[in-house]
Amino acid sequence: MDFLNEFDFHLPEEQIARFPAKNRDESRLVLVDKTTEKFWEAPFFRDIREWVRPGDVFVYNETKVSYRRVYLQVESGRIHESIFLEAEGDGSRIWTCILKNRAKLKLGEVLAPVGFPTFSFRYEGKNEELSILVSDKTVTDSDFEIFGTIPIPPYLKRNVTEEDKVRYQTIFAKKSGSVAAPTAGLHFTESLRAELEKTGAEFLPVELQVGYGTFRPLTAEQWQTKTLHKERYEITEGTASRLDGARREGRRVIAIGTTTLRVLETVFDSQQQKYKVGVGQTDIFLSPGDKIESVQGLITNFHLPKSTLLLLVSAFANSRLVMDVYRYALQNKFRFYSYGDSMFLF
Repeated sequence: MDFLNEFDFHLPEEQIARFPAKNRDESRLVLVDKTTEKFWEAPFFRDIREWVRPGDVFVYNETKVSYRRVYLQVESGRIHESIFLEAEGDGSRIWTCILKNRAKLKLGEVLAPVGFPTFSFRYEGKNEELSILVSDKTVTDSDFEIFGTIPIPPYLKRNVTEEDKVRYQTIFAKKSGSVAAPTAGLHFTESLRAELEKTGAEFLPVELQVGYGTFRPLTAEQWQTKTLHKERYEITEGTASRLDGARREGRRVIAIGTTTLRVLETVFDSQQQKYKVGVGQTDIFLSPGDKIESVQGLITNFHLPKSTLLLLVSAFANSRLVMDVYRYALQNKFRFYSYGDSMFLF
């Protein structure tokens, strides 16, 4: 995958945003014009209002980050940090997990959340880098809120704070099920949304349950097959019909984040020029050379080098232009990743 070297860069540790900006809309912003291939900086994300047109449609991911990081304890007292990714199906007791120090576990060994012995999980082996745990009863997101905590990204290299429980959720968060936040939405405040709506902009929801695969490096197999990890999505009839109307009227559709863009590009029918309603799973992998037709604008953060997210952004805009923006961000001490600064490409 020598091609990926074009999307590699060195990021100094001090430019990884380990904590959020003081206020959501105070991250820095780069505006990127795809047509002229020019870009410029605005002091704060809230300054995006100066480039929003009446009639613009912002599409957001209304997923909510579940409290899926759980510290599990075996009878001897040893603790294993885990992240519960997904159950086999609704009501299933079989969970796929990221489980640290699993080599120390014996098959069939029982673990319980620290301080909550009324819940228990039996270790049933591994599936490559993932582990299988079977719970003694059905576990819901409400249960995870009792004995779990919010799974902030591993590259933050710190413990969760009370602030994270608020700031690692977007103002749009509604439907539980994700293990990572749709981070472009973290920049919006209720007041900024209201201000944009007063100017004639519209906000519409979709849902994509963000999986842990968003943090994984791209593999050779994914590159060859042009597919990624599967993630559940939903787009309602109300959202699809409003988007169809906006398209007919020549109004811009702007995706708030790469997760939203993945949904819209999955459901957009290029032949009929319409958005399809429904619930499903997407493994769509967008990279330079792919034609993106579902949106005319994208709001996103600054992503990891050689990542699928960076490739997606480079599919939406000229990859050379995107990497020029990244070089500018590196030279000018922008903050990267989930709690970092932002760009608006149009």
